[in-house]
Amino acid sequence: MSQHFLLSTAARSLSLAKVMRLSDDQAFDVFKSIRWAATDGEPVCPKCGGYIVWEFKARRLFKCKACTAQLTVTSSTIFASRKMDLRDILAAIAIFVNGAKGHSALQLSRDLDCQYKTAFVLSHKIREALAAEQATSELSGEVEVDGAYFGGYVKPANRKEHRIDRRTAQAQTGKRQVVVVMRERDGQSQAFVAKSEGAGAEVIAATVQPGSTIYADEASAYDNLAAKFLTKRINHSVEYANGEISTNMAESFFSRLRRAEIGQHHHIAGKYLAAYAMEMAWREDNRRVSNGEQFLLATGAALAHPVSRQWKGYWQR
Repeated sequence: MSQHFLLSTAARSLSLAKVMRLSDDQAFDVFKSIRWAATDGEPVCPKCGGYIVWEFKARRLFKCKACTAQLTVTSSTIFASRKMDLRDILAAIAIFVNGAKGHSALQLSRDLDCQYKTAFVLSHKIREALAAEQATSELSGEVEVDGAYFGGYVKPANRKEHRIDRRTAQAQTGKRQVVVVMRERDGQSQAFVAKSEGAGAEVIAATVQPGSTIYADEASAYDNLAAKFLTKRINHSVEYANGEISTNMAESFFSRLRRAEIGQHHHIAGKYLAAYAMEMAWREDNRRVSNGEQFLLATGAALAHPVSRQWKGYWQR
């Protein structure tokens, strides 16, 4: 029996110890080489695109000759206005990608010896960058779709005679949301949050390219997809797979997301659910990529992402 990829040495190409041993200058050079990879680490002005940039010798600061703007290695990125050392940011990204089922902000705050608020915002900035990268992919070919409900848990009463049927509409809290996933077989994934699977089916119809084949279960929400796509259905009350017809890749995504919720984060607020869903979509797509490559992908996505309008100054409202 062949060894699983995650257990092989090929899956381990980055050591957190190596990242933490980086000097300040080495961490600065890593940021430069990843952000300006197209110019071999030579700075490019993010405001005017100028290639003639002077570097201050006294401190890690640049100045563009064309527009005279001063910039740093994190200017105009999601890490702009940062206070954390560059080495600690690199370590945070390495810790983040090493968590197969995610990494909680509380754990990260203990790993980096920083405030929980700092770790929470830093984690969400990384998630935002990864989600933006995932959302750019166009799905086509063979695409599996499915939905699963999260949140809105109603705790049963202590005594049996006081318990109600929690499945009824009157017993719902209004916080229940559905995560809908679209997964190309051997391709990219996208996930989003909707109020119902019916609303999710409308997004699927607008996102997946015409001519694709849709694999779905027997939920009535996906009936209308047959008008636009070749649709193949599987009845889960009878079987989970019938030859090529299955939604096992979509179910694999939900397994990872539920384990992240239960085992790592314990609770995910509804307004952040989409961010965690897209993070798990990124992890699923890169599950056969070494942690060193994941580190480069995540850092590159963060340094290519503009300043976050949601998370910059989050705790200052």
